[in-house]
Amino acid sequence: MEPAMGMGLVALMGAAATVAGCSEDLESDIGSQSNPNSQVQLAAQVGYPHRIFNKAISGEPPSNAMYCAVGAGVAMVLIQSVNASPLLAIAIGAFVAALLNGVFSTTAYMGRNASQTRFNQYVYLDVLRNQLLSLMGHAYITTFCIVGLSYVMWHHDLIGHPFPFPVIAMIWGLAVGAIGSSTGDVHYGAEREFQDFKFGAGLNAADSGNITRFAEAGIRSSMDNAWFCSKFGGPVTGIAFGMTVFLDNWRSTAFSGWTAVVVGSAIVLALIIYNRQIETYARKKYGPYPEYAGDIEA
Repeated sequence: MEPAMGMGLVALMGAAATVAGCSEDLESDIGSQSNPNSQVQLAAQVGYPHRIFNKAISGEPPSNAMYCAVGAGVAMVLIQSVNASPLLAIAIGAFVAALLNGVFSTTAYMGRNASQTRFNQYVYLDVLRNQLLSLMGHAYITTFCIVGLSYVMWHHDLIGHPFPFPVIAMIWGLAVGAIGSSTGDVHYGAEREFQDFKFGAGLNAADSGNITRFAEAGIRSSMDNAWFCSKFGGPVTGIAFGMTVFLDNWRSTAFSGWTAVVVGSAIVLALIIYNRQIETYARKKYGPYPEYAGDIEA
């Protein structure tokens, strides 16, 4: 494969990964499958019933790995059995994965809320109806992009990765879920669910479940979370995942052997130093951070 074509494919994969990361984070925010999901689950039990969709069946990495592996598996069967167009096969595979997302989201929401009726937490059919399609739509975009870039890596005339197609998609699904869980959640749980607490205050155990339940226009729903997260949390997750895919494939395409390893190590070291500088700036700008929330009152 020509170097120019290889770099073009790397750029295409990075762009697809950026879109996938953004849509994955927004999907998890709408469904409260992020790290703060335990606060949504606990809220009704401590006296804060709500209208936020909660579908946290598992963490984001394993669920996205399942969706992406299913999408790639369906696409691979269509390509190899009926000689379907790769683009059409990937689209159908992503659609099947989105349907699977809808099934799990529905059963999780209804089962969890029905079990909490004793705490005045109800099953809101309008919440289910309005937000389920949004969840499935974001899951479709994520799966389509991940399966697409996995196909580029797997096809023997392109990159020709030795791993099977569904395995590559599963690994990238794990990666996008992990990045969404670590990068995007900071701008959802800390800033959107706990607006009553000062920046850097942390969360005492006694305040667990004390989520903010009212948005700019009345009672909050998960769509309000998506509106908030699309401003920063979603895009920064997309950039993080896009950089991961692009920089990793760039170094392995532009270099070979130990040179690629050295370049990768240098990239990681540079990002660590830059991250430390950002943290130091934030502490000086908004700090000092208290050791625990009680220090603020003091």
